[in-house]
Amino acid sequence: MASPPTNITRKASPDNDEDEFTPSSLPPLPQSHLVVGCGFLTLDFLAIVPSFPQPDDKIRSTSSKVQGGGNIGNASTCAARLGLKPKLISKVADDPQGRDILEELESDGVDTSLVVVSKGKSPTTYVIVDNQMKTRTCIYTPGFPPMKPDELSNSSLLSALSGARLVYFDGKLHKTALVVAQEAHRMGIPILVDAERKRKGLDILLNLSTYVVCAAKFPQEWTESPSVPSALVSMLVRLPNVNFVIVTFGEDGCLMLERSATAVNDQSEGMDADSLLKSLEQRKDKTTARPTCISSTVTRMRVEGVGEVSGRFFLGTAENIPASEVIDTTGAGDAFVGAVLYAICTGMPQEKMLRFAAQVAAACCRALGARTGLPGSTDPRLAPYLL
Repeated sequence: MASPPTNITRKASPDNDEDEFTPSSLPPLPQSHLVVGCGFLTLDFLAIVPSFPQPDDKIRSTSSKVQGGGNIGNASTCAARLGLKPKLISKVADDPQGRDILEELESDGVDTSLVVVSKGKSPTTYVIVDNQMKTRTCIYTPGFPPMKPDELSNSSLLSALSGARLVYFDGKLHKTALVVAQEAHRMGIPILVDAERKRKGLDILLNLSTYVVCAAKFPQEWTESPSVPSALVSMLVRLPNVNFVIVTFGEDGCLMLERSATAVNDQSEGMDADSLLKSLEQRKDKTTARPTCISSTVTRMRVEGVGEVSGRFFLGTAENIPASEVIDTTGAGDAFVGAVLYAICTGMPQEKMLRFAAQVAAACCRALGARTGLPGSTDPRLAPYLL
């Protein structure tokens, strides 16, 4: 993969109060920008239909595509296009689908040398994109046989993790993931977990994690809290190694709670997390289509019966994409995770990270499939979020 150039130029726009930015590259990456991902890969068969079919309907697609998929594969592709060096630990079969999955990843600069290839059947997903409602329905067929930890030798694992800046998991392949996570934790490598829903072995991964990115329903399902803000506080209380947790809401943006490195020393009771979020929502700029982010001050927050934590909320908005430009939301969350990986590796401030990740996810929604619309390192749409 060619190394990206290093300059970004600014061009005044006569028709806009804000400046336009013409990038010649993203900011220089740190020396260590190897990231290792562990999770499942699939081949997606996508079709856009005018509206979702009724039972016994026969309809025609208006567009179709066959493309690699899977949370870890999509996030790795996003990270690679932004300039990171992802290496994957996963498994596919030696069938045509498996070969297509690997060839596509390799063409994007993702290292698949640790992906196990065996006799069997590769995972596939049929994705129906409803053009009327702008939704997508996924029908997943698991591959077989599943990956076992002993298919990854200890020497290969140590080699893969050597020099890694970050290790990330999608919560799948849980037995192998736990082996990789425990070794990464022992080596002091930060861990990011993408938590979509409760899964076997996920609790152990979360206890080892440094960063967590959640789907909208996960925090409350996992903590049994009455609201998302209180659920995020509960997660930081219960997961002492976690620096921040982000929950994504699609077109409604995201909410992040970052643990404070220093405790707030006052005698008052901890503030109610829901009240704090309401005060942030009142400050949201609803006049701009661009992603924005606002934050609270560092505050002591308490959940009755759970405990308290010192931290601050970050409330991020998504890009307000015109309906005519929304093609497919498949993989938007994976694109967000890929951008967060890049942001962590480059030491991006939190407000900038959330705006940047939202912009990358928005670009993904403008094309069919999880990877077609992923921006490259010189995409001019990214420049305003990197300066």
